[in-house]
Amino acid sequence: MSIDKSQPQAAEERSARIAVTLFPLLILAGGLVAVLTPGSFTGLAPLINPLLGVIMFGMGLTLTPVDFALIGKRPIPVAIGVVAQFVIMPLLGWGVAMALGLPSALAAGVILVGCCPGGTASNVVSYLARGDVALSVAMTSVSTILAPVLTPLLTLWLAGQYMPVDAAAIGLSILQIVLLPVVVGLAVRYFLPRLVERLLPALPWISVAAITVVVIAVVSGSAAIIFSAGLLVFAAVILHNGLGYLLGYGAARLFGLPTSAKRTTAIEVGMQNSGLAAGLARTYLTPEAALPGAIFSVWHNVSGAAMAAYWRRRDARVRGPEVADRH
Repeated sequence: MSIDKSQPQAAEERSARIAVTLFPLLILAGGLVAVLTPGSFTGLAPLINPLLGVIMFGMGLTLTPVDFALIGKRPIPVAIGVVAQFVIMPLLGWGVAMALGLPSALAAGVILVGCCPGGTASNVVSYLARGDVALSVAMTSVSTILAPVLTPLLTLWLAGQYMPVDAAAIGLSILQIVLLPVVVGLAVRYFLPRLVERLLPALPWISVAAITVVVIAVVSGSAAIIFSAGLLVFAAVILHNGLGYLLGYGAARLFGLPTSAKRTTAIEVGMQNSGLAAGLARTYLTPEAALPGAIFSVWHNVSGAAMAAYWRRRDARVRGPEVADRH
């Protein structure tokens, strides 16, 4: 989502900051209920893909032509982030699955998370971390546009050794539930800008509600495996996410990007559209394969918020509170 000085955008950002803070708590509560009473939520499974479409429609509503103009003005930083996204995270997912000896379904699920584009929450976390928000939005947008091609191909290559992968069907689904809603959102923003500006503060909450229902639906279908392999999945998710941050930052540092861009690249690489991964896994793989995506949805918001808080505190120590707040 774009961040500027206008009042609507300021209201949107305040709402987004609160939403991204409460988001993990809401999902944890929902996930706990789903584990304890899985039978109560079996009817939610058909809603997963439509809700993902709602989330991506909301992303489209937050985008403006200015966000895409940055791609032409600063193509190198955008390219570094997007290439790192689709190289580091898929290979990390495969490496973590191999290192931990994950069962086939969970291994495929972890790899699928790594093959997905960046998540929209990364834009807010980048803002909180005093990263380059415009760059974050551009990276998320480009990785989302490339996802219908790269996500199924990478999944077929790396996860196909664990279970059959219908790359064509996955690509078509991404077009339907990701790219098309984003394009429609962009069109609505263009033709009805005043209406959209009034809706912006509510969008983060709509996304939070939608992804919470997605996670509840996924967890309720995977309750049995949570009890048998829950700690292993958590370990895989934490390793995948943490190493993504580290290697993303290292890639930006290798190419000499400024501090704000290094932070943004780390966040963009480490934070995935894990709700999409959960939905695709449940539809085209198995309910168990959807579990890593559901857990990643919670964890990457917790870790991202913690990392942003660390960077803000470090800025305050280095520059002084007043200077850091104006940065």
